[in-house]
Amino acid sequence: MGLSRLLPRPITRASFSHGSSHVSRVIAFANQKGGVAKTTTTLNLGVAFKEQGFKVLGIDLDPQGNLTMSQGWNPDEIERSMYEVLVHQLPIEEIIRPAEIDIAVSSIDLAGAELVLTSMIGRERALERALRPIKDRYDYILIDTPPSLGLLTINALVACDGVIVPVQCEYLSLRGLAQLQNTMSMIRENLNPNVDIQGILPTMFDRRLLHAREAIEILKENFGDLVYNTRIRKTVRFAEAPVKGQSVLTYDPTSEAAMLYRDLAKEVLNGAKAREHA
Repeated sequence: MGLSRLLPRPITRASFSHGSSHVSRVIAFANQKGGVAKTTTTLNLGVAFKEQGFKVLGIDLDPQGNLTMSQGWNPDEIERSMYEVLVHQLPIEEIIRPAEIDIAVSSIDLAGAELVLTSMIGRERALERALRPIKDRYDYILIDTPPSLGLLTINALVACDGVIVPVQCEYLSLRGLAQLQNTMSMIRENLNPNVDIQGILPTMFDRRLLHAREAIEILKENFGDLVYNTRIRKTVRFAEAPVKGQSVLTYDPTSEAAMLYRDLAKEVLNGAKAREHA
């Protein structure tokens, strides 16, 4: 089967525009538990969107800089990053680098941002303010958050339109969802009345394990249609691709791993279309 047969038919951007005005959608990927494939999902879903003809910006809001590293840059060698954007109001376009998708890069300095932001007025809206001048340049802005519910993640939740929650298919991972929901409830009441969970993405899925299948059932019982039908399965491709500074869609375009993120992109885009016509 040729590559062209495997690639999805592009969906026109017009399908998702509001009349003649351009409206971008900002999605945060959040889960205070680490190692659930937040960065993997941010990058690969972004590249899948780009394959469909959308203009995509990825924002690396994690001091570990995994999204930045996954496109081949060393966060330890980056002089200006999201730290300067959030703390010193540097225009975000000055730290955006072109790659498979555009990336607003992270550096190790970002680890100190929460401490500095604590004493700033409007600290929860620093990212929202930074995005305003560039929002109309992108169809999708995807925010990779740190594995915590601190000020950086709160900035992402305030700035976004919806949250996708990658959840590892095991019982202990499911328990953290309640804490995230509580945080989002407080943000809805005080900072961003529109933020909500857009979807829950099962990751690290191993269909051979009863435990993994039971975890999916628990998710479906509690969250119903919010749980995406796509299950991101375990594969070595997700570990190999970042070493090459690539998404899995570029590293191995015809692999199951790449196809799963294309499937997810269709689900997310169909959800966006349904919201527009609601």
